[in-house]
Amino acid sequence: MSYCRRMTETTEFLPRIGALVRDARQQSGLTQAQLATTLGTSQSAINRIEKGQQNLTLEMISRIGRALDSEIVGMGTSGPSHLRVHGETTLSGAIDVKSSKNAGVALLCASLLNTGTTVLRKVARIEEVNRLLEVLTSIGVKATWLNELGDLELRVPATLDLSSIDEGAARRTRSIIMFLGPLLHRAGKFQLPYAGGCDLGTRTVEPHMTALRHFGLDVVATDHNYQATTAVGTGPTRPIVLTERGDTVTENALLAAALYEGETIIRNASPNYMVQDLCFFLEKLGVRIQGIGTTTLVVHGTSSISTDVDYAPSEDPIEAMSLISAAIVTRSSITVRRVPIEFMEIELALLEEMGLRYDRSEEYLAENGKTRLVDITTHPSDLRAPADKIHPMPFPGLNIDNLPFFAVIGATAQGQTLLHDWVYENRAIYLTELTKLGANVKLMDPHRVLLEGPTRWSGAELVCPPALRPAVVILLAMLAAKGTSVLRNVYVINRGYEDLAERLNKLGARIETFRDI
Repeated sequence: MSYCRRMTETTEFLPRIGALVRDARQQSGLTQAQLATTLGTSQSAINRIEKGQQNLTLEMISRIGRALDSEIVGMGTSGPSHLRVHGETTLSGAIDVKSSKNAGVALLCASLLNTGTTVLRKVARIEEVNRLLEVLTSIGVKATWLNELGDLELRVPATLDLSSIDEGAARRTRSIIMFLGPLLHRAGKFQLPYAGGCDLGTRTVEPHMTALRHFGLDVVATDHNYQATTAVGTGPTRPIVLTERGDTVTENALLAAALYEGETIIRNASPNYMVQDLCFFLEKLGVRIQGIGTTTLVVHGTSSISTDVDYAPSEDPIEAMSLISAAIVTRSSITVRRVPIEFMEIELALLEEMGLRYDRSEEYLAENGKTRLVDITTHPSDLRAPADKIHPMPFPGLNIDNLPFFAVIGATAQGQTLLHDWVYENRAIYLTELTKLGANVKLMDPHRVLLEGPTRWSGAELVCPPALRPAVVILLAMLAAKGTSVLRNVYVINRGYEDLAERLNKLGARIETFRDI
């Protein structure tokens, strides 16, 4: 290859790399200035990188990848992984829904409350869990995988070494914010790295601070960390009213209340699936909780917890929706077992309205003895667009994480489907990538997309968007697309799903994982 040709190819790649950096940065919630500070460079340099006007060394590309937790721009010995999908697939067989990723993450944070032995059953072995385990072990927690089923044993020391926290791993998980609740009772003063690009005072962080101030927590944001000080023994003198009915906000308040020896009333609490699992786990630790499954929780905590506990989080309703969507778009009959029906009823009711035919088993209990499960068998169906727009609501409404799946479903249905993703600023934009596979998708504004079907899917090569659910939606469309498709840089899918491609292959899909040489 000549020198001129190499220079031309490098120049052509710079705008593509810049676009990937921009998308990953925006998904992480960072401004150009914040990314520049993390990398030790200038905002103008980041601006040039994103415009494709800045030459990049391999070292800088690797540093950007670590800062944004995105293998899209990551460099490693084997490079990022991709998926090659041979389409026009018909699926068949049965598949079990795995345990809830979001519940597993909350329970890992909750393990810090207990100085006894905590055993969590069938924990999802995903990248988000791996990052949290790296943080936990760095501060002295002993974590041991017990078997291939994903059973995990955690032993928390009486004294945590917070000064040795793995900052790199902590910055790569948004869940680090949920360390505040349990740690505020265990350390008078400590610091945590910024949580996955969140900034103090934004919608995602300030509600946490508002809730935890009732327990004496004061947080000051420095350049890279949350500097926390606590007033030991402080508890709420009146009900805590959450300004946002968020899942992680509710969980943080619960974690703080668990080690406060008194009564805590939490109003406008999320009753979502991962919050309920956390409540059931805390009850096994000896914490009394009234109102589980409602928006008002009354918590009777204790000053210390040291008990051996064994708990199995329930199954993941978002994964259940993913698998049902795969069956719909490929017009397949499959059985999805262990579906947490309480958290899927709105979605299934809407799908029935659109014309989905399916069978549903009798209910039975999950291993936690609380969550109701069913088996769902889908049948090939001719779907029609719903009469009204589809939008999410806090539980018991349609789950915000399930909304993107209605993009690929709406593109399959006859007529126009309007999706209103009012929670996130940019996620709807990524759904327009379905146009590259043949869908008719119109972006009405940053929150709304209009889909018109039915779609004759055709194969294409796409780069995985930096948002988890839209990435999976694109993969599902590829299953139905004519020909061969390629989905590049799928680290974001691996953050939220365990062996998704391999499990779809067991149902008859033809998906190959490969890396660039």
